[in-house]
Amino acid sequence: SFDGLGAGFSGPQGTGRTRNPSDNSLAVGPDHIMQAVNGLGLAIFTRKGSTFDTTGRVLYGPVSARNVFRGFSGNCEARSSGDVVVRYDQLANRWLIVMPLFSRGPVRADQPQPMRADAPAERSVIGVEGQPNGAAMLFQPPAPSADSATRAPAAANAPRPPAATGPYSMCYAVSTSADPLGAYYRYEFLRADFPDYPRPAVWPDGYYVPTSSSDDRISATVATRKHACVADRERMLHGEAATEQCVIIENSNFLNNADLDGARLPPAGAPNIMLAAGGRQLDSLYEDRVLRAWSFHVDWRDPGKTRVTELPPIAVAPYRYLCDGQLSACVPQPGSVRKLDSQGDKLMARVVYRNANGHESIVATHSINTASGGGGVRWYELRVSPTRQLQLYQQGTYAPNGNYRWLPSPAMDKVGNIGIGYSFGGAAEFPGQRFAGRLASDPRGTLTLNETVLVNGEAAEGDVTRAGVQRWEDYAQTSVDPRDDCTIWYVGDYVRRGATSYSTRIGAFRMPGCGSR
Repeated sequence: SFDGLGAGFSGPQGTGRTRNPSDNSLAVGPDHIMQAVNGLGLAIFTRKGSTFDTTGRVLYGPVSARNVFRGFSGNCEARSSGDVVVRYDQLANRWLIVMPLFSRGPVRADQPQPMRADAPAERSVIGVEGQPNGAAMLFQPPAPSADSATRAPAAANAPRPPAATGPYSMCYAVSTSADPLGAYYRYEFLRADFPDYPRPAVWPDGYYVPTSSSDDRISATVATRKHACVADRERMLHGEAATEQCVIIENSNFLNNADLDGARLPPAGAPNIMLAAGGRQLDSLYEDRVLRAWSFHVDWRDPGKTRVTELPPIAVAPYRYLCDGQLSACVPQPGSVRKLDSQGDKLMARVVYRNANGHESIVATHSINTASGGGGVRWYELRVSPTRQLQLYQQGTYAPNGNYRWLPSPAMDKVGNIGIGYSFGGAAEFPGQRFAGRLASDPRGTLTLNETVLVNGEAAEGDVTRAGVQRWEDYAQTSVDPRDDCTIWYVGDYVRRGATSYSTRIGAFRMPGCGSR
């Protein structure tokens, strides 16, 4: 393991400042590791192997994610925002960078209008004429006025602030090779609604990107409105003109599409599966005993034939959101009156799909209240039937004592073992990162492999003198190693002794019986 972006980080493009929350995202390729963090943008690290002699050396960064859109024009070049997510598309050996824009661009005659929940799928408006307009190199020194993570003063010819009523955007960059420092195809699609909290997922027929959408011009109740979108992966991989399709789902919790791990595909033409926790915090529904699920079939030739169909709810053990959901003070820290947020209202990134051992599995996790008074990791393995229905195969709550375990991210290796990384802390434990796991042959519903420390926290996060809620990550992320399809990489936050803000720790673990060193 090694420290990634965070307090004190320094790389070839200088140093960066942190921003709370970190919103960690991680992608791992054969020779490189890419990380995205709020306020520090992107960084690329080495992996020990035939190309590099060490793991964790910084090759590039920190830079704003919009550096990859330099020369592209449009909103994606003009501004940047948080919630940037990175993925390694193992099926194509390519890198994917997804950047939502949380500020509106200039007013356009063709800008989209808010969609109705009962409307058929719509193609998103193209942001830049002629996109992707060829490929651009990421590995360039960024222009200090536009791309430096230290945010130097803007140049005289910097883009003007956006108009208040223009569209939002979703920006995609897809590498042209397995080299993350090489060229990228760039795409921008316009959104009428705020594109918060994107969770990109790789599937053979598309890049699925659900978001939580709201609109500041209408009632706050629209915050329960979610966008379910998919971009044309095949065309993006070839640098061709591509489209994005979206539908609206209302009265739902945060959505997560199944993200494929491994090289074994689902059956040809199988729709993607999308999940959400039950309940809705905004409607004061903090408890439930089901998971909700949808089947997402895309037709690239005719959006009218695209279908997002809700499946029967999946009965699970009863649960209550940890801290009653997001933006609520719950997780204590030693020596601090400041408590941490748990994001307990939602299934966390990633919801993972694996075709192994003759069956198709989907693994999902979230944070729940426990009888011991702390927080626990609730995890599920679902099985996909030949008719594409979902059945609960096993479930469990990992809470071996009264401490808090929250913000989990799962993965499944090629033999069906499950590994889960999560934040760990409590009244006597500074927040840090741990992981636990199980073998495919273990008794159902149990994490049998001992809890292991990735990094122990050394100090409290946030101002220790003020009460209230301190954001903590919002999410962390696993990534399965494409070399052996066994090693699980994970990233999460901790605070070093004497530091004023978080650092991140990137590490890898492998479970017995899968691969060799």
